Amino acid sequence: MEPVNVAIIYYSATGTVHALAQAVAEGAEKAGAQVRLRKVAELAPPEAIGARPEWVQHLEDTADVAEAGHEDLEWADAVLFGTPTRFGNPASPLRAFIETTGPLWFQGKLAGKVYSAFTASNTAHGGQESTILALGNTFYHWGGVIVPPGYTDPVQFQSGNPYGTSHVAGTGAPTEVTLEAARHQARRVVHIAATLKAGRNA
Repeated sequence: MEPVNVAIIYYSATGTVHALAQAVAEGAEKAGAQVRLRKVAELAPPEAIGARPEWVQHLEDTADVAEAGHEDLEWADAVLFGTPTRFGNPASPLRAFIETTGPLWFQGKLAGKVYSAFTASNTAHGGQESTILALGNTFYHWGGVIVPPGYTDPVQFQSGNPYGTSHVAGTGAPTEVTLEAARHQARRVVHIAATLKAGRNA
């Protein structure tokens, strides 16, 4: 079977969503996919970043991660988007990237791909579900095939979010349960994308 191309496009200020994105990449690679891990450009002013040492450190730690471009979306059979919640919505740097994709959308180059999303918030009820659902609105417009993790693996009954992997950042770094939920989500995305790709090529 032809390998599935998976793009993981995320925004992370202090590293939580980056950790989830790395677990997603692991899950996709172990499922046999070719993976591109891509961050979106940081838009915050230097004074805001400088006020939080962990933000400065994370930017230094991920300086070698390539920034997302339209070519990554065109290349991908499946795309997983990661973002912290911002008042129940995706973070503005990720939205800014998404809002540049009009030309691809207009040409139909985003349709028929598999899409999924993951997130983190500072508190347990900080908008995780609404953030993932908000990204879904974009996937509808693109004509995408939305693949959530659902309750399709025992780990989901521990992680508790059928919409997409999520983590409460206020409790510390993602636990192994959360990271495994992210890997499972990626494996599910790869499996369904592979099935769709094989069907189209049959």
